[in-house]
Amino acid sequence: MVIGDRYELDDLPLGQGGMGAVYGGHDRRLDRRVAVKFLRLPGGPDDELERRFIREARILARLDHPGAPVLYDFGTHEQRLFQVMQFIEGVTVADLVSEHGPLPVPWAAAIAAQACAVLTAAHALSICHRDLKPTNLMLCPDGSVKVLDFGLAILREGDSAQFTRVGQILGTPAYMSPEQIERGVADQKSDLYALGCVLHEMLTGRQLFTGPTEYAVFDKQVKERPPRVTGVPPELDRLIAELLEKHPDDRPSDAYTLYQRLQPFAVDLPMLPGFLDQSSVPSPGRMYARMVGRVR
Repeated sequence: MVIGDRYELDDLPLGQGGMGAVYGGHDRRLDRRVAVKFLRLPGGPDDELERRFIREARILARLDHPGAPVLYDFGTHEQRLFQVMQFIEGVTVADLVSEHGPLPVPWAAAIAAQACAVLTAAHALSICHRDLKPTNLMLCPDGSVKVLDFGLAILREGDSAQFTRVGQILGTPAYMSPEQIERGVADQKSDLYALGCVLHEMLTGRQLFTGPTEYAVFDKQVKERPPRVTGVPPELDRLIAELLEKHPDDRPSDAYTLYQRLQPFAVDLPMLPGFLDQSSVPSPGRMYARMVGRVR
């Protein structure tokens, strides 16, 4: 199938989420690989989903950071909205943990710290992700991390509409903060709570809170104290406990502060066979970032 007179799509989707299906494709005009996300409307036209899909595209257009996918194009094909984005090679953190098991402390810290860098850029633009989870974090072959799927993100300024139907809670229960569950509100501290859930999962190899129903998980998120993480430095365990505090004011102040506190643990990263490139060719992106890091 060809859409927009230029994007030739693969036959099968790369994946499907709550809002749509993502296909690999080829941009005939610029001769490059792309990812095309279609809005999924299983029950017919849905104004709320369409507004959310358009808002996601506008957020990606604003968020200029190497840890977020680049939005190339946006349009309509046969009355279905689509986004054309940078094609990203890699493995989601969910698949990484599923295949590898608990991650070494340096890698868990490095992945979380890179997510913090993206969140710092997003929060500076008053963008709150609201759905940070292992399937929305992708580890690329060069070791870099991409934060995906801003479909539930909100703009804290000038975006008072919550796009939430009565009785509907947006997000993924296992990674939702207590304030999202109880009051339906989310801010920067909510993203930090979600990242705490992800960090806990990366280090233990299992989801923090589970239950037979969504409401059982909601109840645990609001009321149950998370188990401590064993086998890691005590300072890291205390940091995770802070991230998972039930009250937002008890969590780290912002993503940059969390980034700084994670840095000491993200050292001497071991190789992850099968997940990372072992090429001896220098990474241009890493060369560039290393030099930029020296600039004050």
